[in-house]
Amino acid sequence: MEIKEIMDNVNDFFAKNVAPPHKITSVEAGEEQGWKVRVEVIEEKEYMKRYAKDQMLGVYNVVLNDDKEVTSFTREDIRYRSKIES
Repeated sequence: MEIKEIMDNVNDFFAKNVAPPHKITSVEAGEEQGWKVRVEVIEEKEYMKRYAKDQMLGVYNVVLNDDKEVTSFTREDIRYRSKIES
């Protein structure tokens, strides 16, 4: 199953290089090639817990090539986890 493999590769990449993903909210084929994935990551979990603050959630856009390898990622947004999106 291709999407499962893509999600596993993104989870592995983020766990090793950024932070363990909280959830993957979308996976879609790129316009010309590769894949685009949207990932939510809990940012600075220990810092926020220490100071009794709400957890911060980073929203990342990830690009994978045709071999399902992560080629780039950008954090598009950061917000409190409890904030309701409009």
